Amino acid sequence: MAGGAAALLLSISLIAQGNERIAYVSAWHAKTRVPITGLGPEAFAVREDGVRREVLRVTPATTPMAIAILVDNTQAATDHISDIRKALTAFVQDLNGVGPIAIIGLADRPTILRDYTTDHKQLLDGISKVFAMPGSGATLLDAIVETSQGLARRKEDRVAMIVLTTENKEFSNRHYTDVLEELGKGGAMLSAVVLTTPSGTSLDEEARNRGFVLDRGPRESGGTRIDVLASQAFESKMKELAAILKSQHRVVYSRPQQLIPPKKLEIASAKDGVEARGGQARGQAIR
Repeated sequence: MAGGAAALLLSISLIAQGNERIAYVSAWHAKTRVPITGLGPEAFAVREDGVRREVLRVTPATTPMAIAILVDNTQAATDHISDIRKALTAFVQDLNGVGPIAIIGLADRPTILRDYTTDHKQLLDGISKVFAMPGSGATLLDAIVETSQGLARRKEDRVAMIVLTTENKEFSNRHYTDVLEELGKGGAMLSAVVLTTPSGTSLDEEARNRGFVLDRGPRESGGTRIDVLASQAFESKMKELAAILKSQHRVVYSRPQQLIPPKKLEIASAKDGVEARGGQARGQAIR
């Protein structure tokens, strides 16, 4: 009898563990955007397909995080390259010890300027290769798709994609739904720092697809979008993003057993004056 009870308790315990899910979440002050750390389960609201889930425990995120930086090196960025380089340098310096990080150019076709590495010197060398290419246009949507496919093959359980760009003509011929689908498969939390200009108001099909991705991508993947009016603000906003990424929480929540997995995960703050964004961990192994 005692043995049967013990087996039942073990079975219940294994079922409970199997229903635990992991999300990686950043939190910051709504007004200042200064990251907040050390939060507990009561600070987060997690919903799957609109249904509230119980948050079981929250700890600091410590696992490696692969980060892909997609950087505008097109002709449209010519006047902003110096500010772009400063922003990239500040970003990788502030994230020193976090990574691996890759740098990918957007001019004409997605081009790896520095493959994934944690070597700070190699990253700075990659930044030195960021030049505006004369006569080139942006292939941001192609880059998001190809980078997502590459990230899908990596082993890290949390990944991020950072877009640093001006608003210029898009040369990728992809529909936004296809791009968002590939972004979801790769599991990256997409954040974007965008220099908004009058030339970014184009209403052609490529511009609409780009606009939808830069709007919905960050919201649906657990990242954030930051618009700036001058490229001099790139550096401070990239430092802001670095601080947000470096202060992530590992949130473990409970999901009841169900035959069909949920399609949508929503993570928000349960505290006034605090914003929270995040995405589901890849692999979902409880450690």
